[in-house]
Amino acid sequence: MTIQQQSAVPANAAVRSPAEAIEPLAEVVIRAEALSIFYGKFQAVRQVTLDIPARQVTAIIGPSGCGKSTLLRAMNRMNDFVLGSRVEGKLYYLGNDIYAAQTDPVDLRRSIGMVFQKPNPFPKSIYRNVAWGATINGFTGDIDELVEQSLKQAALWDEVKDKLGQSALALSGGQQQRLCIARSIALQPQVLLMDEPCSALDPIATARIEDLIDQLKARYTVVLVTHNMQQAARVSDRTAFLYMGELIEVDATHVIFTKPRHQRTEDYVTGRFG
Repeated sequence: MTIQQQSAVPANAAVRSPAEAIEPLAEVVIRAEALSIFYGKFQAVRQVTLDIPARQVTAIIGPSGCGKSTLLRAMNRMNDFVLGSRVEGKLYYLGNDIYAAQTDPVDLRRSIGMVFQKPNPFPKSIYRNVAWGATINGFTGDIDELVEQSLKQAALWDEVKDKLGQSALALSGGQQQRLCIARSIALQPQVLLMDEPCSALDPIATARIEDLIDQLKARYTVVLVTHNMQQAARVSDRTAFLYMGELIEVDATHVIFTKPRHQRTEDYVTGRFG
């Protein structure tokens, strides 16, 4: 089964938790219901229920080792590559069960792209980095136009348009990360998962990526894992706080950082631990 775009979540979808009922959400693109994730006997994520709304930036925050990246990678089944990983509960993308036997994970990853913590460009030209995924997946349109538009959406075109044939490895760290974003965009996904995309970058490059994230949400649903609470406050519309694998609270970002409902959330965002 391939992933079909649907506007409704499953008929048996669980009622939102009180934390998620505070403000009405836009169309729900990804929904986790009582989701638990294990690595062997170790439980990294515990009974998480969370909605990801369309064309917004949802930030996932929490101390190191709390399950942020594990939860993120479950959304396009990147955890499948980890020996001994398994899930319990449900995870849906546009109403389709992500972990159903008939779901094609390769097709899923075309719709839900990922940008990793460290830039990972291919050892190829800038042009081929962007064109590669679309080409091998049977893209039949104008590949030159696709490359240009993807680089423009990633705010990189003006910097590289005269050197598309040069190695991507010659770019700066911030440029490489934007190239990786362009590479994901070229597959024309609906969702972009970003796993601490600025952690290896300097402040100037970080600011460029943050500006880009703000622009991308006009076209894409963005889920951002970040250890930087100030970054979450700057770029996200909603914030989910995880602690020891549990979802403590999720709400509009301004609420999480100014009037959280849980003491543990307040202690974390005010720097009392973490």
